[in-house]
Amino acid sequence: AADFSADQIEDFKEAFGLFDRIGDSQVAFNQVADIMRALGQNPTNKAVTEILGNPTADDMANKRLNFEAFLPMLKKVDSMPKGTVDDYVEGLRVFDKEGNGTVMGAELRIVLSTLGEKMSEPEIDALMQGQEDENGSVHYEVQIMIMSAYQTQ
Repeated sequence: AADFSADQIEDFKEAFGLFDRIGDSQVAFNQVADIMRALGQNPTNKAVTEILGNPTADDMANKRLNFEAFLPMLKKVDSMPKGTVDDYVEGLRVFDKEGNGTVMGAELRIVLSTLGEKMSEPEIDALMQGQEDENGSVHYEVQIMIMSAYQTQ
């Protein structure tokens, strides 16, 4: 599990406090995912529900937890694997208008330069070199595998 510095913990505690709407130094279960996202994490709702112990909808709305209970949950989310190749393929499938496993290279360039951790033009050029077919399309499943290898370098 990731260990947080004292400064990070203070920042987390401050952010946690912003979600305390009652003033009892606690937050509702249904706010936990939002707090984690506000702190730079990107857990799935399913992961957060599991971390909270699979509470009922009623518990999600009514149960509350304090910062001391929240911090180990945040550590657990922070230590989870980030995105898998399948997650990225699923994300690009949105741009696959014909459902044939390809996206337009120009569209992929825009996505890479504008969403998430933005890539620079030279990084995109290096990544895209030789990936577009004669129609300007990119086979994105292959591209994702290349990108994930590029990321780990």
